[in-house]
Amino acid sequence: MNRHLVFLLIHLNCALVFSQKELKQEVYFDTDKYHIPNTEESRLLLFISTLADMDIESISIYGFCDDVGAPAYNLRLSQQRADAIKSVFANNEISESLISNVDGKGQILLKIVEEKDVLKIRGLNRKVEIIVKEKVPAPIKDSVVIIEEKKKNTVELIRGDLKVGDRIVFENLMFNTGYTTLIPQSKKVLDDIAKALVDREDMYFTIQGHVCCTQLSRDAVDRKTKLQNLSEARAKFVYDYLAKKGVNKKRMRYVGMRRKFPLGGDPKLDRRVEIVINYVNNQ
Repeated sequence: MNRHLVFLLIHLNCALVFSQKELKQEVYFDTDKYHIPNTEESRLLLFISTLADMDIESISIYGFCDDVGAPAYNLRLSQQRADAIKSVFANNEISESLISNVDGKGQILLKIVEEKDVLKIRGLNRKVEIIVKEKVPAPIKDSVVIIEEKKKNTVELIRGDLKVGDRIVFENLMFNTGYTTLIPQSKKVLDDIAKALVDREDMYFTIQGHVCCTQLSRDAVDRKTKLQNLSEARAKFVYDYLAKKGVNKKRMRYVGMRRKFPLGGDPKLDRRVEIVINYVNNQ
C-alpha cells in the first residue's frame, strides 16, 4: 500500500524552561533482616502504582543499616536490602533498564538523625531509599514532522480479510500496572472490540496476555491475588469480558505468554493483549 506523506515545518522562537520531577520513598526493615515486612511491601506497591503515568528517566535504590554490627556485615546486609527492593520493582512491571543504581551503603551513624530515642533512630536507619526521576522534555527546535497515512485500527482489522495465523494487537487497551483492571479510557475500546468480534462468527481465536519488565521470561505478579500469573489473568479478564458481551466461548481460548515476546520499544507496549486467528470459515 502506498503511503501519502505530508511534510510540515514547525518553527518556534521561544525559550522553554523545564523542571525535573523527583519522587522519593523509604522502606523500613526489621533488625538484621532484608525480607520486606508486609506493611512496608504494601506501602511500596502503592508507591509503584503512582509511577504508571510517569515518564521515568531513572530509579535509584540505596540500602542502609543501623550502627550495630561489623562494617562488612552491614555493607552486605544493606546491599541485600537494596536487591530485595529491586526484585519487587522487577516483578511489578517496572523495567530493569530504568534502574540505574542498586547500592548498599552500609550503616548510618546515630548522629545523622535529629532524635533522642536511640532505638527509634536505629529503626529509621534500617531502610532503603528509592529516588525516581522523571524525564525532562527536550526543548522543541525547528524540525520537520512527517505525518503518515492513518493505519487501520483494531476494529477495522477484525472486520477485514483475515487468515489463520494473523495476529491483532488490541491497541489502546491499557491495564493498571500490576492489575487485571483496565484504565477507565480503555473500557470503550474493549466494548468496540467485543461488538466487532460478535459479528465475526466465522472466526476462532486465542487471546494472548503479555506483561512487561519482568526478569528473564517470567510472569509478573497479580497484586490482587498475589499470584505470579498476571499475563494469564489479563487474558482471562478479556475472555470473560468478551463472553459477557456475547462472543461465543467456543470460539475463544486464552493463554498467558508471560514476557516471552517483548516488542523492544516502550515497556508499556509489552503490557498488552492480542489475539491470534486459529480458524476462519472462508478458508
